[in-house]
Amino acid sequence: MIDHTGVGVTDFARSKSFYEQALAPLGYAKLMEFPAAVTGGTDVAGYGQPPKADFWLHAVAAVTDRNHIAFRAANRAQVDAFYAAALAAGGTDNGAPGPRPHYHADYYGAFVRDPDGHNIEAVCHDSV
Repeated sequence: MIDHTGVGVTDFARSKSFYEQALAPLGYAKLMEFPAAVTGGTDVAGYGQPPKADFWLHAVAAVTDRNHIAFRAANRAQVDAFYAAALAAGGTDNGAPGPRPHYHADYYGAFVRDPDGHNIEAVCHDSV
């Protein structure tokens, strides 16, 4: 079981803003933030559903690998809301909300590239 994960971002302030807006429809919020002086190396910010941060951003000079992170949505309306919020926050389309029956019959997802090109998804595995 994964406890937490994250991605490196080149513009920490811009990415914090993007994720705060994009993940809000899924019930995620920025829960923690620590500057490099505290971590001993880089600025970090943690997002999640209170009380636990399970998705972290960390500042990097350059992104060398693009990642795919999928966030679970409670329903298809949340997937749609995530997609709209992520695009409004500066993300780019990488797959509009809709069924993905090649994964399984009830798979409903949306894909957006964050400001660094990471593929961010919201997915619902229910039929509604």
